Amino acid sequence: MDSGRWRTAGKALMRVIAVWAVSTLTMLVLAGILPDFQLQLDDGDSITRTAFTAAWGAGAFGLLSALVWPVLVRALLIVPALVLGALVFFLNGSLLWVALRLIPDGRGVANPETAVVVAAVMSAVASAVSTALAVRDDDAHWRRLSRLAVRRRRRSRASDGRGGPPGIVFVQLDGVGHDVLRQAAEAGLMPTVAARIADEAGHGLVPWATDWSSQTGASQLAILHGSNFDVPAFRWYEKETGTVMVSSRPASALEMQRRAIARTHDGGLLSVDGASRGNLFSGGAGQLALVLSMAARRGKGRRSRAGYFAYFSDPANAVRTALSFTAEVAREIGQSTRARIRKETPRVKRGGLYPFIRAFATVVERDVVVAAVIGDLFAGRTTVYADLVAYDEVAHHSGPRSRDAEKVLKRLDRSLGLIERAAEHAPRTYRIVLLSDHGQSPGETFAGKYGLTLKDLVRAGCGLPVPRRAQRTRSASEARDAVRIALHRPVGEQEAEHPAALSDPVVLASGNLGLLSFPDIGGRASREEIDRRHPALLGTLANHPGVGFLLVRSEEHGSVVLGRGGAEVPLAELADGQGPLAGYGVGAAEAVRRTDSFPHVADVMVNSMYDPETGSVHAFEEQIGSHGGLGGEQSRPFLLWPRTLSDPVDALVAPGGEPVTAIVGAEAVHRVLAYWISELSGPQIPLSRQGSTGEPVQRPDGGPAAGGDAVPGADGSAPGTRG
Repeated sequence: MDSGRWRTAGKALMRVIAVWAVSTLTMLVLAGILPDFQLQLDDGDSITRTAFTAAWGAGAFGLLSALVWPVLVRALLIVPALVLGALVFFLNGSLLWVALRLIPDGRGVANPETAVVVAAVMSAVASAVSTALAVRDDDAHWRRLSRLAVRRRRRSRASDGRGGPPGIVFVQLDGVGHDVLRQAAEAGLMPTVAARIADEAGHGLVPWATDWSSQTGASQLAILHGSNFDVPAFRWYEKETGTVMVSSRPASALEMQRRAIARTHDGGLLSVDGASRGNLFSGGAGQLALVLSMAARRGKGRRSRAGYFAYFSDPANAVRTALSFTAEVAREIGQSTRARIRKETPRVKRGGLYPFIRAFATVVERDVVVAAVIGDLFAGRTTVYADLVAYDEVAHHSGPRSRDAEKVLKRLDRSLGLIERAAEHAPRTYRIVLLSDHGQSPGETFAGKYGLTLKDLVRAGCGLPVPRRAQRTRSASEARDAVRIALHRPVGEQEAEHPAALSDPVVLASGNLGLLSFPDIGGRASREEIDRRHPALLGTLANHPGVGFLLVRSEEHGSVVLGRGGAEVPLAELADGQGPLAGYGVGAAEAVRRTDSFPHVADVMVNSMYDPETGSVHAFEEQIGSHGGLGGEQSRPFLLWPRTLSDPVDALVAPGGEPVTAIVGAEAVHRVLAYWISELSGPQIPLSRQGSTGEPVQRPDGGPAAGGDAVPGADGSAPGTRG
């Protein structure tokens, strides 16, 4: 027997001893409470003798339950369920009565009614203790999940996945950048991932470049539905309706999904026998669990409830997750307290509901999604896409490379190990692809660095009242000068004449990307009109040291990018690594140009500064690990795939037919994943997937990429989806 088996056997033995000890204590307590239950002779026994008697009785009851109970249940399978339910208590009490009879000298005595009660209490306590001890035991958790998956497969009439072509599972590690993943693997934090990276002959790892909006809403919408056109940020203002779209709101997510389907004329990546788990969007899947866009749908059977009930119907799973949830809340409180005591910087507030939000993301969401994926594997589903958000949530508040985030990566790797293990026992072969939707860039918040928020700075530039803290901004003399000039600038004539006609600007933040809109200006406001209303605004923003560049439309030159020192570059002449985009990396200019074409691009788009030496940005939100704009690792997620699938760039063809050497944009990732699905499925699935422009996406061999002929439903939902 190798060392691993010895450790496993040792853990099992320790659990048995612990359960035995607790059962003994429970029996002693019950003997003291129940008058018809005794563990002593009539003339009394010593405490030691009574304890020995209880231990003997608890051990005999546990042994009989382990050996005889399965045989009894199997023999009584022919009994109707209701009758069997009533017999359970009688049979359990009978086993206890037999166990008491085995105690020497007749010290164990209980009448039949009391034996039933004692047996029920001891069984419940033993089950709870055994489950609690197995919380950290992946082997025990695996056995429970596999049993749950097998039961679900037996109940499902659509679960016959045996034979046929391989299936494919996409696991999204939300917010994990390419460099973070590689470094975590090299440091031994993620052995499952490290084994894949080390196996260069069997697996490939490449980074890909996000769009300007480097966040889950834009990236996952494109990955699952083929288009993220007109998604300029995580949240944005739409003037025609006066509403703020927020990717994490169910109604907004459903509308984003509807627009993508209308643009591509395609139900989604998962339209054919697919499952969507823990995502913002359905991808056209028929099997859903924790899918945000489906939570907005109304009507019986329309909400995405699958996953929760199946997972928590097993008491062992419920206890395991509840205990882990409690431990995670305590862990977060301890970690944040330690950070405050040590005066670690940068640091953001982590009180209020955040410990519970973190625990939900890192425990509940993870456990339910992993269990759902394992169920999909045992059911033999063709395509599965699952998002694990744990790292992203913790990295926002603790930092992308903090010890807190590293511990989350370690636990995520264990979850990946469970999924891989399930794939080995699935009824069909599976290819497992790991990817991320974006990375994260570190850095002190804009407000923490400069003492005022982006909204404060905008209001100062507009001559509007600002909080006193903004007037006393404490950091960086250049920042103080910018605000001071704005606060004391001369008032423009038009502004003086019509002060009541001007509405307050809408200022929104998406990581280190800011969006500024003027609600009372129809359409996209021009630079000239903004200057007439607020002469100091654009200069205040562009010259602030915390701002990298601005995008605004000019009536004379078309859209322009503004930078510090009066820099102004027409969008058509914008180039990577030059002018205001110096240091932002390859592809930045094209990403800005693409966003400029969106109907709902903000009047002014503001990207924070980026320091190439430290890789830091300044988030306009309360995040010390952020994403949403350009700058650093946030724009560099990863794709880790088995080489039994084609190289990703083989799925991409440039507009002129030239080979593509890099994956740029989330829509390109969609084409890669669709190509792989097509590659595995062969001719069984009709292929007519449309690209984001509405033109068919062609494979290098001349054939179309993967997809179905799905047509969106009347309510905008993907066909075949159900709650």
